[in-house]
This record gives sequence, structure tokens and C-alpha cells, in this order.
Amino acid sequence: MNVLGLKVQRRDFIVAGAMAALLAGLPLPSSAQQPAGKRGAVILVVGDSISAEYGLKRGEGWVPLMQKRIADERIAATVVNASISGDTTSGGRSRLPALLAQHKPTLVILELGANDALRGLPLKSTEDNLNEMTRAAQAAGAKVLLLGMQVPPNYGGDYTRKFEAVFKTVAADNKTALVPFLLKGVADAQEAPALFQADRIHPAAVAQPRMLDNVWPELKKLL
Repeated sequence: MNVLGLKVQRRDFIVAGAMAALLAGLPLPSSAQQPAGKRGAVILVVGDSISAEYGLKRGEGWVPLMQKRIADERIAATVVNASISGDTTSGGRSRLPALLAQHKPTLVILELGANDALRGLPLKSTEDNLNEMTRAAQAAGAKVLLLGMQVPPNYGGDYTRKFEAVFKTVAADNKTALVPFLLKGVADAQEAPALFQADRIHPAAVAQPRMLDNVWPELKKLL
């Protein structure tokens, strides 16, 4: 497949499309999630459309599936989904202080950065923003789980490696948990086209459990 004169594999195109979708508007409210409370852990998810159930029925996304699994395993924890479609690390950084004050989370899951790459924002800026969010959450008494993203090879080998390294660097510098690639087994799967919605951009409902399975091992350690 040729995209903008670049020859890319279909799976690479799907990864790029998934990132492009994060810029779509349609911010989704977090009211569908249970309100934060004082019973057990409070998990705050700060992300973009990947975590905001873009194009899905409410309850089908990996975040509400996480809440259900938590309940099924009788873990005392509540999930607050503060994800907004199209958000960047800069947007997340500006929103986080108010979210920390309002919900007083014990665990913060950060799923941001792909839109930074799509907009061509400096990687240093992305790293700085992720560092600041991580440190702000830790200063508020919360553990942090960072969800990494990757860009397809047609972005260039050097950029691809450096973008992936940002998440690893932030996690190492702040001694925090990391899921290297949230879409592992989805965007890079042989059957990737079947795991995306009709637009071949957004992960379909069938892919959401795989995404949760990528997050769950690290999350459970923190809980």
C-alpha cells in the first residue's frame, strides 16, 4: 500500500490510522464510570480516544471492562475515566491537577502521547509532559501506570525508536510501572483488519479485551 508516496504494510497503515483517529473530537463524558469514592483504591484513567470508547457502545471499551474485571475479582477499587478524544500530553498535563484534587486517586493510568506524534510535536515536549504528569500524581500520593504507544515504520526508523523510548525513559526515570504497547496483539496482529471498526482506524469491541489483557498484569501488581 502506498500512503503519501511511502510504501507501507497494511498493518503499519492500521497503526498509523489508529493514531490519526485520536485527533477526532467527540470528547466523551466520564459519567458512565462509577464516581470516585473512599472505598478501596481509586483508579484515574487519563487518556485519549483509545480509552474514551470512541465509536463503541458505552461499556464496551477496555476501561469499563477493567472496572468489570475488578468487580469480578472482588478487588476493592473504583475507576474514574477522564479520557478525552484528541487529547495530547499537553492537554493531559493541564487537566491533571484538577483531576487529582477532585478524585484523590490512589492509582493514575496515563494513556497519552500518540496525538503528539501525529501532530509532529517535539519528542522532548512529550517526554517533559509525561514526566510532569507522573511526578504530579506521585506527589499527590498515587502510583502511576504508563501505557506506551508505538508509531509505524513509515514514520522513519529513527523516529519510531525514539518515540517508543520516550515511555520507557519516563517509566525508568520515575520508577513507575509501564505497559510498553497498549495495542500489542491488536495493531500488529495478522488479523488486525478484523480487530478494527469499519473505518479501520479505531479498535473494535472485539479488540478491547486484548487491550485490557495487556494492561491487567501490571495493574494487578499495583492493586
